[in-house]
Amino acid sequence: MATQQVEKSISDIVGALTDPIIAYPGGWGDTIPEWLKQAITEERLVMNILALKGGEITGTDAEACAYLYTAGLCFPFDHDWHDIYLYIAGQVYSRHHTGNDGAVFPKDIRVESLNAEQMRDLQRLQAWIYQKRTRERQVRDRGERRQQREEGAARKKREQPSLSFEF
Repeated sequence: MATQQVEKSISDIVGALTDPIIAYPGGWGDTIPEWLKQAITEERLVMNILALKGGEITGTDAEACAYLYTAGLCFPFDHDWHDIYLYIAGQVYSRHHTGNDGAVFPKDIRVESLNAEQMRDLQRLQAWIYQKRTRERQVRDRGERRQQREEGAARKKREQPSLSFEF
């Protein structure tokens, strides 16, 4: 594996744990349930393992579910996005929710499959979510590197003796 590819893989693994959860703008991001936040981290890690085996890395089902959850609190969905949300919510819920509290995903609203266009819309959303969170990680990393350089330059300036002479 090339050095650059190894660095990207490491960055993706760290990002799986530290990247922000992308929520629809509107102030509802803090209402995402804890079990869904945990599912996002788990699915990001699984996605990284699949990418190491040659798969393409993208946003996860849980990330799409969280984004659509917050979007649905801001405006009503049309028929296609309604079906996409109920499909992805059912998938994520059945994989990650423990059900110890007796809660189940209602069968009468569960969507079992999507048509080809809806699946493409979901895949585009997942790709966009991945691009958005990696862009935010890159901006954060650049800021941290800039701060480290500035701190290093300031420290070096403090440590260097003054070479000014008075005659």
